[in-house]
Amino acid sequence: MKQPSPTLEGFRAIFRVPSLGLAEIAAWRWSFAVAGGALLIFAAFQFLDTLPVTSGDLALLRTRQPALISRAALHIFHGSAPRAIAAAIVTLLFIAIAWIVVASLGRAAGIKVLLDYFRAVRNSSQASSTSLPSAQGWQLGSVMGLNFLRIAITLAAFIGCVGALLLAGSVSSEKNPSPGIAALVFFMAVLLITMAWSILNWFLSLGVMFPVAEGHDTFGAIASAIDLFRFHSGPMLAVSTWFGLVHIGALSLFSSLAMVPIALAGALRARAVLFAVLVVALLYFAVVDFLRVGRLAAYVHIALGPDASLRVVAPESSGGPQSAARNDTQVDQDEPILSDLPLTPIQSEN
Repeated sequence: MKQPSPTLEGFRAIFRVPSLGLAEIAAWRWSFAVAGGALLIFAAFQFLDTLPVTSGDLALLRTRQPALISRAALHIFHGSAPRAIAAAIVTLLFIAIAWIVVASLGRAAGIKVLLDYFRAVRNSSQASSTSLPSAQGWQLGSVMGLNFLRIAITLAAFIGCVGALLLAGSVSSEKNPSPGIAALVFFMAVLLITMAWSILNWFLSLGVMFPVAEGHDTFGAIASAIDLFRFHSGPMLAVSTWFGLVHIGALSLFSSLAMVPIALAGALRARAVLFAVLVVALLYFAVVDFLRVGRLAAYVHIALGPDASLRVVAPESSGGPQSAARNDTQVDQDEPILSDLPLTPIQSEN
């Protein structure tokens, strides 16, 4: 029987279970973005309250002269770098911890819904009345461990980009300036760092399926994700390609729509233009979140075996050197061997 396309199954899951995409948007992703943005704004205002502003600084700011305003700003922010760094570290650390918890709960719940959906589909398609086995208990700690590793590699990528900037600066000196070579070194290093980060982040996000379905630990989930890609690289690359093309199409469409109010900026008020662009951006992000859910559903469909459990096994090979070698070692039943030859009595010569 022909296997259904994982890409089509992913799109079908989006339309059959729209609540999953809505939960992805409203339950944790957008709500966390709003909460994180509000926390950053609050931290920024708290930092600004610590800055001493004298009457002379206020007088310079009221002049509306760029040179005088910059002089006042330098005087206001002088010596505030340690406080700014400390506030940024504390705020980002709190946001990272909150993201690990919220993303782990949201992603685990979404994968649980997808597993139940695909198991229900397979149970309904089976001729027998025997239902497929359900998933084991969650390992939320393993999911949080995977998300912690995602934060860690993101921090490592940021540090690597800073190192790339320093490396590019060392290439071009004051005595022998080479801005072209420095820019090439910087962009090549950032490109390699971004590629490495993307691959690692993809495997870590893919591994979240296994703690939810089979109760794997963090490193066991990573190993299972690698095995899943190793045994099913073709379907997974096809899913990523098709959903990536749809993502690019959505980006092109909504970018064109955003150009319409911008082109009418002369006839509309600034608030109306800003509101229209914001609505288009929110619609684009909503479509992207639905596509992300569909791609995850396609991955879950690929990983589910015949018994609806995420046990990654190598596909059986129909041929190859090893099977040929095994066939060569088998004994042909029609070939006569010594034991099949008739025994003839040995006559002694007199």
